[in-house]
Amino acid sequence: MGQAIDVEFAYLAGGKIRLKAGAAPPRTLESRFAETIRERAVKAQQRHAWKSGGDAGGFFSGPALWGRAAQDAAAIPIAITSICRGSTAGQLLYSLETDSMCGVLALDDFGAEERRLWNNQNKMLTRLSVNRGGDILCSVEHKFGTANIGVKLADESAGISEVTEGDSLDTAPRWVPGERREVIFQSAGVGRNQEGHIAELGPFSLQRLNVDTGKMEALAEDPKFDFLTPAMLADGSLFFIRRPYQAGRRVGLLETLKDIVLLPFRLLYAVFQFLNFFSQLFTGRKLTRAGNSPQREVDIKQMVIWGKLGRRKRIVPTKRDRRTWCPSRGNWSAAPPTARKLSLPAVSWPSTSRKRAK
Repeated sequence: MGQAIDVEFAYLAGGKIRLKAGAAPPRTLESRFAETIRERAVKAQQRHAWKSGGDAGGFFSGPALWGRAAQDAAAIPIAITSICRGSTAGQLLYSLETDSMCGVLALDDFGAEERRLWNNQNKMLTRLSVNRGGDILCSVEHKFGTANIGVKLADESAGISEVTEGDSLDTAPRWVPGERREVIFQSAGVGRNQEGHIAELGPFSLQRLNVDTGKMEALAEDPKFDFLTPAMLADGSLFFIRRPYQAGRRVGLLETLKDIVLLPFRLLYAVFQFLNFFSQLFTGRKLTRAGNSPQREVDIKQMVIWGKLGRRKRIVPTKRDRRTWCPSRGNWSAAPPTARKLSLPAVSWPSTSRKRAK
């Protein structure tokens, strides 16, 4: 058997950056910028808690008044949307997105240091790509379902500039190896209805764009196929994924007539299930008795009581309760007086708890 080749690569798994270096197990690279965002959100929530009487989840607070739970500032959603190799050895670039902002950050020396390269509250980026000169390439996503190609040149202090435009979805950009700053990407036209909503997405084609001159040419396009995730080598070899193009599903006349005929029955079934739910909630009985085999009905009120008991914290025995312990085949079983008052079964303590009892 041949010797194993030590390869270092990074990938996204579960919204986190994972680094695999040689035979070592993968390790997670934490985002310090994401932790900073959470800390600022928590401090802002604590600073403005006095406006709600110190209790953001009070009965007359905004979220509780409308039936929603109070939002935890530390649990704000933060997603890492893309990752790519940097311009120097051991460098990684990734894009991070929240509900209100997006940023591009660099990890040097395989995560030892982190630098923020760009952040904005109006643009959302994904699909990063960097060339040897440090020029950043990405796909800028818009709120109305379109996306354009964005470029941030290393020799310019300006932000990210969009080099494509139009009602299209331009994504998956990659730099073409060479001296000229050229880009390849996949592009699909967006079809809209009379109200301006997206009705259908056309087939993806592969485009080549010169960033300096603005010249664009089509590399591969076919109305029957999608061409995805292009990549070009230094010798001009082009790699991509081709799949059959699938247009939006069209509803036939027979299915439309079927939906019209079944509409009254579906409405009656929905109303019946609504009433059946309230019948089980207040009386514990269903409105129907169909079926030969008897089924045990679930008491909704009893389930609520069980749920409240299950959410209680574990009862910590006091010195007085420990006197009732007795050995039972390697484990210690106890029935504290507090448990007997609640009519709970005896608590089984694992063998590791014996060390805590000393």
